[in-house]
Amino acid sequence: MDKKYVLTALGYGIAGLLLGIYMAASKNHGQLVTHAHIMLVGFVVSFIYAVIYKVWITEPVSTLFKAQYICHQVGSIVLVFALYCMYGGFLSGAILEPILAISSILVLLAMILMKVIYIKHAKST
Repeated sequence: MDKKYVLTALGYGIAGLLLGIYMAASKNHGQLVTHAHIMLVGFVVSFIYAVIYKVWITEPVSTLFKAQYICHQVGSIVLVFALYCMYGGFLSGAILEPILAISSILVLLAMILMKVIYIKHAKST
């Protein structure tokens, strides 16, 4: 799981940097919130999860690990896409608010699952 998370973290990092460069070049910083979420929720949190898996979680991949990964990735991607649509003016907040709420809850669930995984592993060692 650590390698999967590093790979996805670097993908988010590239996407976030490209958006940041575009905003700087165009002098239009309307996607600042989207950029921040790509970099923090996508890049930083994914990278932290990679470190946790590499350093502390040494058992074979389980269904719980896969569920945690899927929750984080689906939540993050949908969150970023919805923010992009909202701050780009492509869809209204009324349409996007439930999508943002659900995707945020998925990201939270992924963090709760990571805590559960860590506690389970810490008890077994």
